[in-house]
Amino acid sequence: MARLRTRHIALCAILILGIFFFLPRDDPSSYLPHFSYGSSSRTGTYALARYMNDPDQIPNIVAQNSSFDWSSVKFAYPPPLTPNLPPPVAHRPRIQHRFKRDRADVAAVQEQRRLEVKRVFQKSWESYRAKAWMKDALKPISGQYVDQFSGWAATLVDSLDTLWMMGMKVEFYEAVEAVATIDFGKSTAATVNTFETCIRYLGGLIAAYDLSGHEVLLQKAVEVGDLLYAGFNTENGMPVDFINFESAKEGTGLRVETQVVSASPGTITLEFSRLSQLTGDNKYYAAVSQVMDLFYQNQNATRLPGMWPMMVSMNKKDVVFGYQFTIGGNADSLYEYLPKAHALLGSSDPSSKKYEIMSRYFMNTAMDSLFFRPMIPGDDDILISGNCDVLQDGPHLDPESEHLSCFIGGLYALGGRLFNNDEYLNVGAKLARGCAYAYKSFPTGIMPERYNMALCPGENHRQGCIWDEAAFAAEAANRPQYKTDLPKGFTTAKDPRYILRPEAIESIFILWRITGDPSFRATAWEMFQAVAKATDTAYANAAITDVNASGGGEKEDYMESFWMAETLKYFYLCFADTDLISLDEFVLNTEAHPFRLSRA
Repeated sequence: MARLRTRHIALCAILILGIFFFLPRDDPSSYLPHFSYGSSSRTGTYALARYMNDPDQIPNIVAQNSSFDWSSVKFAYPPPLTPNLPPPVAHRPRIQHRFKRDRADVAAVQEQRRLEVKRVFQKSWESYRAKAWMKDALKPISGQYVDQFSGWAATLVDSLDTLWMMGMKVEFYEAVEAVATIDFGKSTAATVNTFETCIRYLGGLIAAYDLSGHEVLLQKAVEVGDLLYAGFNTENGMPVDFINFESAKEGTGLRVETQVVSASPGTITLEFSRLSQLTGDNKYYAAVSQVMDLFYQNQNATRLPGMWPMMVSMNKKDVVFGYQFTIGGNADSLYEYLPKAHALLGSSDPSSKKYEIMSRYFMNTAMDSLFFRPMIPGDDDILISGNCDVLQDGPHLDPESEHLSCFIGGLYALGGRLFNNDEYLNVGAKLARGCAYAYKSFPTGIMPERYNMALCPGENHRQGCIWDEAAFAAEAANRPQYKTDLPKGFTTAKDPRYILRPEAIESIFILWRITGDPSFRATAWEMFQAVAKATDTAYANAAITDVNASGGGEKEDYMESFWMAETLKYFYLCFADTDLISLDEFVLNTEAHPFRLSRA
């Protein structure tokens, strides 16, 4: 009887597991995941198994210490430990629109769209688990992998908060188990990129902790924070762009590079400030404050007062010299972090007041010097962000833009709410619609990586103009890269690729959440359909080589971690409940990782 009873129990267990497996997969607590992929087999721990049986119980996952303790480094040049972290903010202005419940028919459509975005994400995630587990990135065509960010499972860490938002809690805790084993004392590269490590690893870990409260994530975030803090062990207190891994461990001091892109030292504020808030250790905030003071003190001294050049010298502490100014690549997140640092830190303290001052200054300068209304058929009221070269005879607007610049519409909308400035909000909406216009103009429904548009004749490029075929032809003739098959209004597609970037949908998402205008959500769906169709592969999604060609041209075996960390997350949030990652409760870093806003 005992043997028969055991057999019956085993059969019942198999039946129950089968029922769980074939239940709808949208409810993460309703099924048990596969743990066998490719040539490897991973069995969940006892803690994870208990969670799958009881989703209300948080798995007790314990972190493995890295092989090197970055907090033990004896600095030759210890950074100052002041200023102190500002106190929690007592009051913030309302950011999000006051949403009402959708009608039943509208809600049903949005739910279908949400689930479709989730399906695309699940496909990419499952392929990453099967083919590139614990590697930095999946190659979406060959099914191979690549380690380009130190080999610390960049895609896994970057996707943690997306898993949480999408309700994929079983997969989330499996990933947390994996994170607990990452050794930040070893690297696949001799040097570690400060910028990428900060926004993807530190940002990803902090956000996942802010959402889940799982202590192992904060413990690992501190390890990464201390690693990055070692990059401040320099004679002048400025951080290095690349951390020499082994030299940093010795503590003898690092040499700051002669020239770096301004975005690199300017994109540490949010992560370091939030880490100080979470740990109570002021050293992170104090270190980054020295950097931002340098930008603050020299904001009025550049050739385009209010903005900083694309390239700066942290070695010489020179953020003034240089004649090229842009809101796009090389400088983008320097500007992005100014209003967001104000949102995170407030301005009641002198050390944080500077973020509001810098924000308003650069936003006014960019409106005057970088944004233009292109000459296009039709009467779309849009703005495009260009570049500005300041030469001996003054500023020159270059009507070249890029996908990276498309974050700026959302940032201006955010600034409009933060600073009670309707002009910022209106400009942000026009900039976001400008990128949406570029998407719908090309045959694939996707904008190129880099392009030029025709400037309206005259001095005031913000006012717009009527379409003039002859004037357009004259401007196009000045562009050697002009091709007659380009959409009207576009004089080049200098880089016709789409590499799965998130910036355009980022702004559309923020404008949707701030204004409540349903046209932004409709635009998001059009963009998603175009992107999902053109980039789809057997395993996931791949970069395409030509948005102006039928089907997007050839695909590249390339899928950076931001596809799941940012692009699909922003699409998902456009169709999800508007209380999910409310802009009144979180500020998102440049990798779309949400940091919780602390309150007094």
